[in-house]
Amino acid sequence: MTFSRLLIGALGLLGASFRGLTPALPPAEAPYDLVIDHANVIDVATGNVRPNHVVAVRGDVIRVVEKSGAKKYAAKRYLDAKGRYLMPGLWDMHVHFRGGDTLAQANQKLLPLYLAHGITTVRDAGGDLTSSIFQWRRAMQAGTLAGPRIFTSGPKIDGPQAYWPGSLEVETPAQIAKALDSLQRLKVDYVKIYDSKISGDAFLNVIAAAEQRGLKTTGHMPYSVKLSEAVERGLDATEHLYYVFKACSGKEDSLTNLVKKSLGTSKPLGLFALLPAVEATYSPAAANRIFKLMAARKTAAVPTLFIGKTLAELPDTDHSRDTMLAYIDPKIQATYTRRLSSAKGQSAEANLFRKKLEARFRSLVPQLQAAGVVVLAGSDSGAFNSFTYPGASLIGEVEMLVQAGLTPAQALRAATLNGARFMGVESTAGTIGAGKNADLLLLERNPLVNIQNIRQINTVVSRGKAYSRQDLAAMLVAVKNK
Repeated sequence: MTFSRLLIGALGLLGASFRGLTPALPPAEAPYDLVIDHANVIDVATGNVRPNHVVAVRGDVIRVVEKSGAKKYAAKRYLDAKGRYLMPGLWDMHVHFRGGDTLAQANQKLLPLYLAHGITTVRDAGGDLTSSIFQWRRAMQAGTLAGPRIFTSGPKIDGPQAYWPGSLEVETPAQIAKALDSLQRLKVDYVKIYDSKISGDAFLNVIAAAEQRGLKTTGHMPYSVKLSEAVERGLDATEHLYYVFKACSGKEDSLTNLVKKSLGTSKPLGLFALLPAVEATYSPAAANRIFKLMAARKTAAVPTLFIGKTLAELPDTDHSRDTMLAYIDPKIQATYTRRLSSAKGQSAEANLFRKKLEARFRSLVPQLQAAGVVVLAGSDSGAFNSFTYPGASLIGEVEMLVQAGLTPAQALRAATLNGARFMGVESTAGTIGAGKNADLLLLERNPLVNIQNIRQINTVVSRGKAYSRQDLAAMLVAVKNK
């Protein structure tokens, strides 16, 4: 060995010994992007409050959640919550972005309405603006567009000559496979099935085929199918309560067969024609059976009570002075006329039954909850759904869940954690904890005491960025109709 190598080796040993005596200091920790201190953190999983906590955010991820104390956190933005209540951002599990390219910009202008109401995540339940939605998602991730995180089904699956434009029309197994191939290429988050034209067999086959591919399925369903059949095939959620309600009939088999026999006639029986018979044959025993099956198979329910109430009251309500109309693009307002005209043309008897039906639906919600069925809060807001305003309607939905019989804690779970679990992102969303998305809602008062306190917004945090009341108001001004 040469002298130079011996010298290098000796210096290395000497350096190692000195390093052992005086360890190198770690680099100074970078400041957090946002620190919220002295907050009462709402644990939506348990319905409890963790008083006086600090939440530290770096980027769009929560890094620290712990008891507030003497320790100080370096922060680019520090917010003293002063005992206000911090909860996860709300989830709206049934919205629509649709209307084709001519309404793409009008739909984009709806995004701030969700944030302004504390909604940081939405689930798009099918439409014809999939490419636009993906563009918005990229822009929001890049920080160039403000809006909620969006899960989307992409185009709906329906039968031949489907009602909604852009639907994937299926009847045969080959067509179903092709449609699912298309959705998987789009990388949608789940599959939405619609019932305007789809046959009972095709509906059930879509569920089974999607299940084999590991895809979630939700949707409407033809009345020629029993909900129990869909649940047993693997249906992950049922939208609205019409289909749950039919399964609560003590004569479900007879009514289903009646629908099937009518399909080949000039006057096939549809959902609305059959509802009075379903109501007349409601059976608590049948209701218990379907609720237990749904709970056992983990099929969730999205009640959408608020839109039901809104539509039931259309004949008697003047919406022309709604403050939210100022933020709805006139092109989307124009889509409201169809449902409004239909409602105005109904008989007094039909209007009375519609209100009776909505009362029945409200009564089902606490029964579903008690049976262990997962309840998801969804508004059904968007174009064509008259006066069901993005943001505001989800707040109304959560309040109606409590009016129906859920506790505030259960309603908050329906609008936070349950959505995250359903979409398979519970590890990163739906609650407040280290490693979770920094999507937060700071409220002036405790919503566990009074659910209407979800209206008392102080700050919304979306992807780690905090928006004060003033910021949110400015967002709304930017999309207000000129």
